[in-house]
Amino acid sequence: MDSVVSDAAPVGGTPLVAGFTEPDEDLRSWQTDRTRAPIATKIVVAGGFGVGKTTLVTAVSEITPLQTEALMTEASEETDDLTATPGKLTTTVAMDFGRITLDDDLVLYLFGTPGQQRFWFMWDDLVRGAIGAVVLADTRRLKDCFPALDYFESCGLPYVVAVNHFDGSDRFDPEDVREALTIPAHIPVMIMDARRRISAIETLLALVGHALDETPE
Repeated sequence: MDSVVSDAAPVGGTPLVAGFTEPDEDLRSWQTDRTRAPIATKIVVAGGFGVGKTTLVTAVSEITPLQTEALMTEASEETDDLTATPGKLTTTVAMDFGRITLDDDLVLYLFGTPGQQRFWFMWDDLVRGAIGAVVLADTRRLKDCFPALDYFESCGLPYVVAVNHFDGSDRFDPEDVREALTIPAHIPVMIMDARRRISAIETLLALVGHALDETPE
């Protein structure tokens, strides 16, 4: 999925997104002065089984992400549908965790939720304190994202819908996805590729902007 922002390094060495620095660059002020530490915010990445939550967190995290991946066994054959993801060998059984610095004064902590229904009891703890959520969707199985949409609608947490475009799947316009999922007009819907860091960052920026619009105080 092509992004409006290039993955290539810009001319002159200027970071594409504020906060992304090369190892040999000088430390920022907040890294040496605790009184200027950035605001830490929490974001949840949710969606159905195998939709790309772990991939997104891994793609953008500036630290080694914490993952709770477990090998899939025959015990899950009757509950986990691998039709659209036949190569999937592991699954998240607790959460994914990563961190990304978007600016001198803003750090996002990312929490990826488990997708299977038997782990949904963890969602209440994972979303506590979050400013918003990214709901990932796969157009080959849109119905899998309905539980996440219903959950965030019911708890009132701001969210955006990001269609993770998989190789070989049909491409749809965001408005077509909005209509299919009956997403309200004020909620951003975008097409992205969870494997590409810049594409994932754009999705996170859209969520931060939407959360500020929804809860400006």
